[in-house]
Amino acid sequence: MIDFTVPSAVVDNIRRVAAARKNMVVGTTGWYDGMTEAKQLVGAAGTGFIYSSNFSVGVNVFYRVVEAAAKLMNKVPDYDVFGYELHHNQKLDSPSGTAKSIAEILVKNISRKKQVQYDKLDRKINPEELHFASVRAGWIPGTHIVGFDSEADTIELKHTARSRAGFALGAVMAAEWLRGKKGFFTMNDFISDFFR
Repeated sequence: MIDFTVPSAVVDNIRRVAAARKNMVVGTTGWYDGMTEAKQLVGAAGTGFIYSSNFSVGVNVFYRVVEAAAKLMNKVPDYDVFGYELHHNQKLDSPSGTAKSIAEILVKNISRKKQVQYDKLDRKINPEELHFASVRAGWIPGTHIVGFDSEADTIELKHTARSRAGFALGAVMAAEWLRGKKGFFTMNDFISDFFR
């Protein structure tokens, strides 16, 4: 079962799928307050479960590129870091789950950044804050940019989805990978296995 629904439906869907003893792929975001119950349901059913804020293989490779860059930039304090994302004007959440995942990677790997600000700032940003902005317009499937800026230059990393087909392909690949497995997994587990 592959779930790309709405946050309010996910935990009920997990209950039904676990009761049917089927494996499940969840690409919906915003339901993570139900994570403890989801783990219990999957464990009791003895099924396989994988979730991610983004099933695009390209985005998951991008996460690793951002992590490597953040580890390098952690040693170069002259560079400040920022991020922003663009999505279509029908998107229901802001920031996106992918933007949150990227921001978490940056804060985890750049010791001078302690927290993320997603809202507009009507003040000077504090040095320990990472600003990650969101734009909603038109038909953009999804673009995420991470920048490292110094007085001398700027380095930008960018992932642009051309369509939603990449998300669907990644979810199907994850479902195929999950076949025969039991337990609770993330897309990172799949990607680690994929590139082994």
